[in-house]
Formats: sequence, structure tokens, C-alpha cells
Amino acid sequence: MSQQPDVIWLNTSSSLLCFAQPLLCELSHHVSIARWEYTQTQDEASSLDVAIQLLHNYLQSSNQPVHLIGHSTGGLLGLLYTRRYPEQVKSLTLLAVGADAATDWQAHYYSHCPYLSRQKILNTMVYNLFGYQNEQTIQRLERLLEQDLDCSLSPHSLFKRLSVPPSPVAVPLMVCGSRDDIIVEPDALQGWQPFLMEGDRLWECQKGRHFFHFFHPKLVAEQILDFWQSLHRSDSVCRSLKV
Repeated sequence: MSQQPDVIWLNTSSSLLCFAQPLLCELSHHVSIARWEYTQTQDEASSLDVAIQLLHNYLQSSNQPVHLIGHSTGGLLGLLYTRRYPEQVKSLTLLAVGADAATDWQAHYYSHCPYLSRQKILNTMVYNLFGYQNEQTIQRLERLLEQDLDCSLSPHSLFKRLSVPPSPVAVPLMVCGSRDDIIVEPDALQGWQPFLMEGDRLWECQKGRHFFHFFHPKLVAEQILDFWQSLHRSDSVCRSLKV
């Protein structure tokens, strides 16, 4: 890395990256942020282990730990990476990642597959994820979700669905969600509470559903930046005490 970023956004779905852009724009006004992307074709197997190793290869070129941030499966990847390589991570911020970190919209999709057609499920998922939209927007969102099903990193399929139980994280952790998200519901978010360490944070947006960071990027950015600044203040106090 020629200019090493302070923050790495973990992206595991090229079709859904557009929903992260407003937040990335807000954060970029205050910190140096880079985007790490994992992409695959329909013919490739979906492997979290491969993604973790590729991310590690990338982060090893950095001479200092970085803040990792990810939404849904991107957050899951960050969590699994941090559990394996905590020395590379300064903090971890999870957006729409519940206590069972593998729960995402695709898990809900596959649970309905035995009963409904693909098109009917996608139509329902658009409402669940984004609320009421006009017909043209619904069709565009359905296409994005379909692309996500075909080409994103996901631990779920017609044949199996992964579960990742919660546990304490060895680095400072912030978990963010929305009170009207039906994919990662408030109870699933609150499931992190017993595993939070001193200085960790759990924050809920009043509304915005599963992509609350797209609908309220400035508010979410403010919360995340305050979390990172609190870590800086804590480091400063620790250095003063050592002196």
C-alpha cells in the first residue's frame, strides 16, 4: 500500500455496493478509507475461507492495524477474519449483523424457496428490505437482488444454511442495526449484549430497514466516527498513564 488507509470497507457483493456509497462518502471526509472487494462468478464455489485468506494477503502489506467495517456478509467476513487475525485489526464495525452473524437476506430467501417462486420471493424481499417503492424501482431492486444471489459471497444455498454463534471479539467492536430491519431484528442485534467488552458499542437507528446506512448515511457516519474517536482518546489516556 503506497498510502495506507485508516479504514477498510469489506464488500462481498458488487451488485449491492451502491447502497454503501453514501456512507463511504460521508466517512471519506474525515478518514482515509479504502474498499476491499471479493468477487466471484456463478461457476465458482462460495468460500468464506478463501475470502479470509485473500483479505489476509492484502492486509499483510500494511504495517499497522486498520479499522474494518462491513455490512451483512461483509461484516461476517470481517468478524471471521478478526477472530483469526486480531493483530491486524484496530477495531471492527458491523452493520446489520446479528448475534448469529451468518443471518442475511439470502438466508431468508432460501427458507422460502420450497414454497414460493423465485420471482415472488424477490418481490417480497424488495419490500422487506426497502419498504414501499414504485414499480420501476421495484424491478431495478429485484434485478440487483438476483445478481446478488448469483454472484456474491454467501454462506447459504438451497442445500444448507450456515449459523455462526456469537462470542467476544478481541478488538474494540461496534454493532449497528435498525429497529425496523426484519432480516436482523432488534432481538438478534441485542443478542450481542452479553459478549460486548468495555468500550464496545451497540447502536440502533430508528428506521432504515436492512440498508439503514444508505437511507441515513450522515447519522450512521457520525456514530461510527464517534466510536473511532473514543478509541483514539482511550489510546491517548493509556499513553499518558505510561509516561
